[in-house]
Amino acid sequence: MVDNSSAFNKALLGVAVRYGLIAGAVACVVIAALYYLGKHPFLLPVVFDFRIILYSVMVIFALREIRDFHLGKLLFFFQGMVASNLVVWLAALIGAAFVWVFAVAEGEFLAEYIRVMTEQMTTNRELLIQNVGEEAYNQQMAKLPATTAGALAGDYFLKSIIIGLFLTIILSVIMRRQPKTI
Repeated sequence: MVDNSSAFNKALLGVAVRYGLIAGAVACVVIAALYYLGKHPFLLPVVFDFRIILYSVMVIFALREIRDFHLGKLLFFFQGMVASNLVVWLAALIGAAFVWVFAVAEGEFLAEYIRVMTEQMTTNRELLIQNVGEEAYNQQMAKLPATTAGALAGDYFLKSIIIGLFLTIILSVIMRRQPKTI
């Protein structure tokens, strides 16, 4: 019988951190690649957000390795949640730090975001006002030129955590295996 708690602690530090670091590094490469290929990563529709696939793959690999190789083919829901969240939070922190550094180092990254977002909001003015109200629209338009690298990094981090929350719950349920009771 595998001592589940100490094996989980070792696996959590080893496996989940490793996959979180890998996911963070891949996110950095994808952000830079998208930008240099002419697709600003912050202006893509939500359904095309690369983090959905990246986090799903990394969490599945991490949970599978923890379950099958460290915990004797058992994985409880709470263990899946802890490990999955560690992967996502680490990847989100690394990605957000990269976004901040990249936006500071590559000045056009932030300027292009502000310019294109302003164009989109101006073009879709009537629809946005109808959906969020004129006051909210005017506030966003007033704040947009003052957007900073830190604001983009915070936006990346927050959206990563939100994406990760849904993925960790779903994948922890799917990947769990409990002992069979008679």
